[in-house]
Amino acid sequence: MKKESAFKKFLYSQKVAPYVFIAPFVITFLVFFAYSIVNMIIMSFQNVAGANTSFIGVENYRILKNAVFIKSLKNSIFYTIVSCALMIPLPMILAALLNSKNMRAKATFRSILFVPALTSVVVAGVVFRLMFGELEGSFMNQVVGAFGVGPLVWLRRPGTVWLALFFICLWRWTGVNMMYYLSGLQQIPEDLYECASIDGANSWQKMLYITIPLLKPTTIYVLTISIFGGMSMFSESFMLFNGNNSPNNVGTTLVGMLYRMGFTQNQLGIASAIGVVFLAIVLVVNLIQLRVNGTLGGKEQ
Repeated sequence: MKKESAFKKFLYSQKVAPYVFIAPFVITFLVFFAYSIVNMIIMSFQNVAGANTSFIGVENYRILKNAVFIKSLKNSIFYTIVSCALMIPLPMILAALLNSKNMRAKATFRSILFVPALTSVVVAGVVFRLMFGELEGSFMNQVVGAFGVGPLVWLRRPGTVWLALFFICLWRWTGVNMMYYLSGLQQIPEDLYECASIDGANSWQKMLYITIPLLKPTTIYVLTISIFGGMSMFSESFMLFNGNNSPNNVGTTLVGMLYRMGFTQNQLGIASAIGVVFLAIVLVVNLIQLRVNGTLGGKEQ
């Protein structure tokens, strides 16, 4: 009984309780994140061949000179830049419209815009692959056909491939980012807009001098997750091309290259090296943008 009471006293102690509550997160982080990263870094210097694993130095990092790797890196960077340029202003505008007092059926529009995020990427990929099909009867070929344009081979040309990928990106993630911005807008005091109206500010001036500056924390968060999401894009491309082998690697991304080397060609050491490079790029880019916007290492402007 004494041991049991001592254990309860220890467990319910105000000093111990915080550590008990954060223990699940710490354990999960150490097991599934920290350990994985350390193991990945070690494997990037190894020739992984079952029980015959051996250290080979930086040999795996020669993949950085590979033409397919360079193209996949360029594809990931291009996708990230354009997706960020699309996925910040558009959701912000939509959130501002839904937050307006004059907007009707707000709940309906919120649901319609958010539903794509709940849709399985497998289902979405199949649907979009059919939409951007090569046959004359595919949806997109019917659309361009209405303007007198002949059937296009959408998924074999770089320009139309990117159009399809960005179309999926907008369809799937606009509602999510819009909800982030809508939450941020609802935290802005209405008094600020009333004072601006008294001073003669129009809607554009309110947006420029009140809404956008006060949404900066939300924008920083959306930008951070968008950078990671853009660089790690894989599922959409995989499903759109019904596999990881797009024609002439027009849709191959950095994660797609990692998947190809690790799971298709069973070269886990090279795949780990690609993973280390990917982690370094995302980390550096996000640290730079956090530093530039004042969130990290300085006073926020």
